[in-house]
Amino acid sequence: MKRRILSLLLAVCMTASLLTLPASASTTVSFSDISDHTTAVAAECLRLLGAMDGYGGGTFSPEGQVTRAQFCKMATFVIKDGESQLSRYRTVTVFPDVKPSHWAAPYINLASDAGRGATGEDKTDNSIIKGFMDGKFHPERVVTVGQAVTILMRLLGYTDADMGGIWPDGYMAAASTVGLTDGVSTAASVPLTRATAARLFVNLLRSDAKGGGSYGTSIAASSVEGMLTTSSATAPDGSDTAMRLGNSTSYSIAGGKVSTGAMNGMKGILLLNKAGKVMTFVPEIAGSSRTVVFASGTAVKLTTASGESFTIKGDTAMVVNGEQKTWETGYTWLNPGTSLTLYIGGSGTVEYIFAGVSATASTAVVVYEKGSTSGFSDLAGGNSRYSIYKNGGAATAGDMRPYDVAIYSPATNAIRVCDTRITGVYENASPNLTNPSKITLMGTEFSVMPTATDTMSKLKLGSAITLLLTEDNQVAGAVEAGTKGISGNAVGILNGSSVRLLSGLEIKGTLTVTGDALDKLKNQLVSVASDQKGKVSVSRMIGNVPGDWDVSARKIGNKLLAANVAIFQTTSSGLQAVAVDKISATRVASSGIVSCRTNWAGQIDLILVSSLSSGDYRFGRLQFNTVSTEDPLGNPNGYSLTSVSILTGFGTQLGPFNLLADKTLHSGDWVAAEIIRDSAQLGTVYLLTKYANISNAAWSNASSVTISGRSYTVPTDVLCYNKANGTWITLDEARSFSTSATLYTDKSGYVRVVEVQ
Repeated sequence: MKRRILSLLLAVCMTASLLTLPASASTTVSFSDISDHTTAVAAECLRLLGAMDGYGGGTFSPEGQVTRAQFCKMATFVIKDGESQLSRYRTVTVFPDVKPSHWAAPYINLASDAGRGATGEDKTDNSIIKGFMDGKFHPERVVTVGQAVTILMRLLGYTDADMGGIWPDGYMAAASTVGLTDGVSTAASVPLTRATAARLFVNLLRSDAKGGGSYGTSIAASSVEGMLTTSSATAPDGSDTAMRLGNSTSYSIAGGKVSTGAMNGMKGILLLNKAGKVMTFVPEIAGSSRTVVFASGTAVKLTTASGESFTIKGDTAMVVNGEQKTWETGYTWLNPGTSLTLYIGGSGTVEYIFAGVSATASTAVVVYEKGSTSGFSDLAGGNSRYSIYKNGGAATAGDMRPYDVAIYSPATNAIRVCDTRITGVYENASPNLTNPSKITLMGTEFSVMPTATDTMSKLKLGSAITLLLTEDNQVAGAVEAGTKGISGNAVGILNGSSVRLLSGLEIKGTLTVTGDALDKLKNQLVSVASDQKGKVSVSRMIGNVPGDWDVSARKIGNKLLAANVAIFQTTSSGLQAVAVDKISATRVASSGIVSCRTNWAGQIDLILVSSLSSGDYRFGRLQFNTVSTEDPLGNPNGYSLTSVSILTGFGTQLGPFNLLADKTLHSGDWVAAEIIRDSAQLGTVYLLTKYANISNAAWSNASSVTISGRSYTVPTDVLCYNKANGTWITLDEARSFSTSATLYTDKSGYVRVVEVQ
């Protein structure tokens, strides 16, 4: 009798979707009433699987209670080939209160039959779901958390015999052990909500079955493990709605579904059907996430614009520009001000990192009135509980200004606002001027969002226009250059023959400056604009605020620094990003502030300073010079003058300077030498730290090498010297010449010299 009562108590079910999209629908659904990332990820996983869709108006109803009928539908999608078996259960009547006309009849009938053997006998101990003592199913009764957990444990292969204690305590304890209830703290007796059900069900797909092996992979024809770098890759059929793991194969999504991108940047498993299409993506972890603004980084550390630091393992997976990298290789691609989404595990460790927005936005809203958030809720699918970030920093409605551009990031439930604008000549459009998907400005191709069609169609080729860019560098709109209240404001770093904007976009047109003027601007912050087709005009970023910089008060003169301020200092090797908390000085004189820029709120968001030390360090090989000259007093043997020079590669040198007083330095030493500004005199000179016999295998890439367990940054202008023949060479030539090298580092942890022999 007790066993019969227990069986009845277990005759319950978990939730499922009420609305099912047609198999041919190619639609992205973003649930407007989900405010936390973990639930959004779980809901997206189950939506792709077909187990949980939503209600009218794009809502999910996360607090809605789950019925037994709803559970049976969800169960169908986790029984191997369950969906394909539905047709033979549509006309069957198993329970008198579930006629074939009931919407859930095939799901209920299939679930109640799932435990039957080949001969059709009822294997009670293994049944997924059963009726009540009155012989009815009662499909509208609500499921409790304890009942749902019990059923899910049964799906994993556990039976009453495996459980000890009183129901549901034994099942709840065992579920905690296998990870089924991770992130769920609700009591067993509480009615099951759709949000809790979504989390439990994703945990089920992650869990191992009693007999071993992942339950999720057991219901798929095949599976592929890796990091989901994008959900808008080019599919085998040519569409741009495929999921891609790492940098390799792309997989179309079954049923014509389109992912919201909520799981982009997460590590997990793609479950594939017999046709090789995606059933769903099961994330390895759905922990908390944080959005931060990058200020600076090393191979083992991230510093945010607010001064907060995170220790990052070098092999931590991250996605940059839609490609998978590791932190130690990927952080070198980040510019100060870049938004990062950190996925944080239960132990507080950063598990994955996503640079920029989590998915390429498909729609945007252009702000036309100060303080307006009109259209933001629609952008977020009707959700009004989003957070706002502008240029990477936390913002409010009051921070909105005309011609700001907003997009929605489903991964963090955030509206991402950008005010980057760039002015140039409209050079080309594809496929046509009326409805362009690509346009060319300054020799650079820009992607145009569908929502920009109205403004773009009014513009003519050859005219000067100002583009309104999203945070991910898409064109959200455009106006004629000179329109009142708007002007270009793009700033970047001039590298060689191109400019990389601080937003990461490379401008490839022909520079209008050449010769000495170009050399003076290289590796400097420059403003970017153009009034000529295919040309790029650059000029040194100007602008200043009177007064010294009070570092601790975060003020220059009477202007506050923005929370997401980006700081660069000039060095001998170009610009170097600096975090506020890394500036040791309490005050920086106004004479050392080259330029700064204020944002919409009158706060300083970009600063360029001269070297924060009294001089400028250069790196090279010390050379003592002895020059014989005629003695003015008539000594026939003459006399000798001794000076010192710094050899800096490929026939260039600094000096000569007066003889050094430091007797510990010798000709041929590799040194860091401080050049005192305006006097062309040597200041402090110190020996670089030497590390011999560093194998080529220690290099992560051209910008990072590990020495004695520590990662060192390698600048692009590192000096490379072949000691065997006394010649200056390139880094590639150095690695080709020898399988190991002697490296010399400065006090800041940069490799300054690579020497082979």
